[in-house]
Amino acid sequence: MSFVGDLERLFASSLYPLRIPLFVAGLVVTALLVRTARRRGWLVAARAHPARSTLVLAPILAVALPLGWYLASPLLITTRIDEAPPVAVLWPRSDGAGTSPSIVSRPPSSAAVALVSPVSPAFSAAPPAAPPDVTGPALAERRGTFHGEDDFHFGRGTARLFATADGVILRFEGFAVRNGPDLFVYLSPAAGGYAGKGNLELGRLKASEGNQNYRLPAGTDPSAYRSAVIWCKQFAVQFAVATLKAV
Repeated sequence: MSFVGDLERLFASSLYPLRIPLFVAGLVVTALLVRTARRRGWLVAARAHPARSTLVLAPILAVALPLGWYLASPLLITTRIDEAPPVAVLWPRSDGAGTSPSIVSRPPSSAAVALVSPVSPAFSAAPPAAPPDVTGPALAERRGTFHGEDDFHFGRGTARLFATADGVILRFEGFAVRNGPDLFVYLSPAAGGYAGKGNLELGRLKASEGNQNYRLPAGTDPSAYRSAVIWCKQFAVQFAVATLKAV
């Protein structure tokens, strides 16, 4: 349905900025049509032949109402999620060079200390899970700020790409985007957003607002990606993008 995407891009770039004057013009045109229908007796004829009117209107409504709801309802509905942030570490290169992992540990609680006998071994945090094979330099966190593709497809918030003890996470914080019917999260090798090849799909967007986490598949090289993208898969429209840079 790429033609629908073309229509949406036309609406977002050309019509949406003029939404207020177009709305006023629509009201004027509607009033003129109603006036013309009354003068020419169209409404009287429709009431006089209800069966014919139903045969004409029923197929139109059967297509227009479901399609209109499918396209417009995401614009009227806002969903929200708030996932806890994972703990970030710094992975070394797979050849052993680079920076050692930075492990975040917490001291034992008072209850835990009371259970340790004098002859027990000293308390020590369990070692983190081994990271997947990551080539290249040590994986430091990268961040970017979301911006919408245009005035209609707005986007805001922060995208963070960082390592945890058991995988690489793409996290959105303070995030919000224009809702859509078929939105997915991608990592792109292009700084400007969705690329024709080399994109990494991370799944359907969990919510149009809020903090959320997306795990990269095991073995993925995160250094190959330069932006986080919110993409409408069905209509091939980019909603928002965040260019990722080292912090």
